[in-house]
Amino acid sequence: GLGCWLLGCGGSGSNSMAPPPPPPTNLVLNTVVGGLNAPLDFEVPNDGSGRFFVVEQAGTIRIISAGALLPTPFLDIHAKVNFDHAEQGLLGLAFHPNYSQNHLFYLNYDRLSGSQIQTVIAEYQETATNQAALSSERILLTVDQPFPNHKGGQLAFGPDKLLYIGLGDGGNGGDPQGNGQNLGTLLGKLLRIDVDNTSTGLQYAIPSDNPFVSMSSAKPEIWAYGFRNPWRFSFERGGTRLFCADVGQAKVEEIDLVEKGKNYGWNVMEGSQCYNASTCDKSGKTLPIAEYDHSEGRSAVIGGYVYKGTAIPSLSGIYVFGDLSGGKIWGLQETSLGTWTRTTLVSAALTLSSFGQDESGEVYVIDYSGGNVLKLASQ
Repeated sequence: GLGCWLLGCGGSGSNSMAPPPPPPTNLVLNTVVGGLNAPLDFEVPNDGSGRFFVVEQAGTIRIISAGALLPTPFLDIHAKVNFDHAEQGLLGLAFHPNYSQNHLFYLNYDRLSGSQIQTVIAEYQETATNQAALSSERILLTVDQPFPNHKGGQLAFGPDKLLYIGLGDGGNGGDPQGNGQNLGTLLGKLLRIDVDNTSTGLQYAIPSDNPFVSMSSAKPEIWAYGFRNPWRFSFERGGTRLFCADVGQAKVEEIDLVEKGKNYGWNVMEGSQCYNASTCDKSGKTLPIAEYDHSEGRSAVIGGYVYKGTAIPSLSGIYVFGDLSGGKIWGLQETSLGTWTRTTLVSAALTLSSFGQDESGEVYVIDYSGGNVLKLASQ
């Protein structure tokens, strides 16, 4: 179904896990706006404007201001974007940490160069109120893609003011090229680059403390590796922890706590299990902090945010995430050091493509098929 078009999920699994404890609170989803077309990212510039920016997969960015969807797109790059009604399109947006001064933002989109699919990471600028200039595009990085699926798409600035980029394994099924474990390719990785400076021959700089800068056979942009399709990652506000949801193949969906230089296992492992094998070499692999099988969530994990708002006190410090077509939203809490407990927060009839977080830390939900933005609230 739609979920698999978007995120390249596999078949059904049968491994059951222990039922989660009861939810911490009664939560509901309240509609903020409707009328969006295939929305899949929600970002805020933290510039005091109170604006929400929603990415539409075909290549437009829309603004929600004072609770209303503005009629004119903030940016329309649909002519550049290869939107295939599946897993390609305009997939991610991040605002520069200094946006209120420089008005720069960054996009992750797919294009065709001849017949070659490419991921493009590009910089743009807001040049008038609520309007970005097409002509301001500066392409930082392009990555050739072997297949049409598993593009990743998330962009986020860390507390270090560096840009983190999520790239899937390049697609097909099972990572046939072994990209996840290959440090010689950017595919199947989380990357970390400096957009404010440049290294020789590049439109960005390689941070000197990236983990593989001194390894000649490795791409220096790599921060962590072994991902299949990292669909939405986020830094905990006021902290340094980086939570990443990695979409599984046929059995297991996982949440990873991403750390510098670590190997998250794909395609040797899927979650904590060996992939397509009875045994595998688990040495040097970092296991997920949480996982679930397809008896619980039907298709693909969607990463969210550690709740830092004030409207739902019982949710404070809990990581909120969900499943694309299962309609479930969960909370993940570190109940003791290294022990994570997952609880069901909401079950809703929607196609969950992404979460959002506003300047005050409240959490939003993006309904892909319904074209709605909803807000997580107490009943």
